[in-house]
Amino acid sequence: MIEAAGIQLTEADKQNAAAADFGLSNLTKEGIQIVTLFDTDRIAAKILVLFPYQTEPEHWHPSVGNDPGKEEVIRAIAGDLYFYIPGTDTLKYGFIVEGKDHCYTMRHEVVMKPGDQLVLPAGTKHWFQAGERGAVMYSFSTKVRDALDQFSDPDIVRITKIID
Repeated sequence: MIEAAGIQLTEADKQNAAAADFGLSNLTKEGIQIVTLFDTDRIAAKILVLFPYQTEPEHWHPSVGNDPGKEEVIRAIAGDLYFYIPGTDTLKYGFIVEGKDHCYTMRHEVVMKPGDQLVLPAGTKHWFQAGERGAVMYSFSTKVRDALDQFSDPDIVRITKIID
């Protein structure tokens, strides 16, 4: 999907590809695919991919010490992308994952087309979802501390553990 969106990947980029299922063991429903392009002490860039109808669970990037938390800019590249942030309930194109109304509380829908950008200030609760074509996007941000992200779903484990 990344290459089909016109993004060239190096072999090193491909080696940095990861999938996050958040410990829910249902990647195609709730999860995300990530290629980290770079992650320094101050900034980071990633390519995020959602399969058709896949949902990145509701979360926020909390403050850490004197750092107010990760600020993030999402830029849609390809596909159908629906973002949910604080505001009036305008949910129209996306859907709440079955049985998880309490885990998806942000309902202000932002429909993003290729080239659209959304700035997420530190601490902003959000989630996002792909439509029928899936979605490819860039994430540009300040320092990444993914292991410290907070989630509305109490069953989520941010760092996947593989058990034999």
